[in-house]
Amino acid sequence: MTRHLYVHLPFCAHRCGYCDFVTVVGRNGQHGAYVDALLAELTLERELLAPELETIFLGGGTPTFTQPHALARLLDALPAARELTVEANPETVTQELARMLRSLGVNRVSLGVQSFQPHLLATLERVAQPDTVRRAFYHLRDAGFDNISFDLVYGIPGQSPADLQADLAEALELGPEHLSCYELEAKPGTRFTHAHGDELERQADAMESYFELVVERLTQAGYRWYETANFCCADEGRDLRAGHNLAYWLGRDYLGVGIGAVSTVDGNRWRNTPRLAAYLAALRERRRPERENEPLPLDVRQRERVMLGLRLDEPLSLEGLGGVLDGDALARLQRLGLVDRTQRTLALTPRGRMLGGGVTADLLA
Repeated sequence: MTRHLYVHLPFCAHRCGYCDFVTVVGRNGQHGAYVDALLAELTLERELLAPELETIFLGGGTPTFTQPHALARLLDALPAARELTVEANPETVTQELARMLRSLGVNRVSLGVQSFQPHLLATLERVAQPDTVRRAFYHLRDAGFDNISFDLVYGIPGQSPADLQADLAEALELGPEHLSCYELEAKPGTRFTHAHGDELERQADAMESYFELVVERLTQAGYRWYETANFCCADEGRDLRAGHNLAYWLGRDYLGVGIGAVSTVDGNRWRNTPRLAAYLAALRERRRPERENEPLPLDVRQRERVMLGLRLDEPLSLEGLGGVLDGDALARLQRLGLVDRTQRTLALTPRGRMLGGGVTADLLA
């Protein structure tokens, strides 16, 4: 039985040009009906969930754009979990919302900061300004949140190394418990790539140096670089890693509910329809929504275990994984100082972690 639940809330005030997530703009009148559908789907799948959950993650979209009464009803109906995270855009976080989230059991908030530079926020089509971010952060602190994560992006068209340094400095001044720092991914065909294609190509050449800058600055500030793009405070009394995402990286089963949500349970993966109308219609009739199903053969699960597990700063157990590793490549990468191997474990060296996915791809037979 799975102990991890993902809940997709797709509603946003507007769609950013680089976004390719399953989102729906506005539709305020359908927020309540969507929560009804989520709870109906959760009832249909309840037997897949353990009696006690470790993590629940409300992602989107912008979960905190959901009408407050609908969001409150959803949170109140969810099973208890050790870690309950809600994603939020800064402009949606009011004093009242922060207090409501905390009163309904949310104990971790992931704040979509992206950048503190106004010209870069404009390029990303983000509504929040730097002062909006700070105000949201303090609203959350005042409501009692002691586990806040920032999402930052680098490789933005027009971004300079000085801009990135300034973003990191401003984030560190606020002192969130967790930071996720991602390369900007603009999918081909989005209006963002049409508008900024040449600059995106130029930025691609700088990604490696930006990545090195992020790792150096945050580790110097005392954050643990525990996953390729993720950093947490090294608090001796608490494990401040993102527990829900850690479940993905460790190959745990998880259930996803909502449009476009993905589940991986007992060697099978399925993805719900991304179409809101079809999803609502099915759940009104207490039917499971249309899904794409993907059986996961053992070798696929083993490969995913290697690819995801080597993103972490802890050694990966090799038990049951030998068949998907290329022995010659492993020996060569050891000689190059990119991997460390013991009889039972495998890990990337600090240098290997900087190269990340390329080293992992070489390892797979």
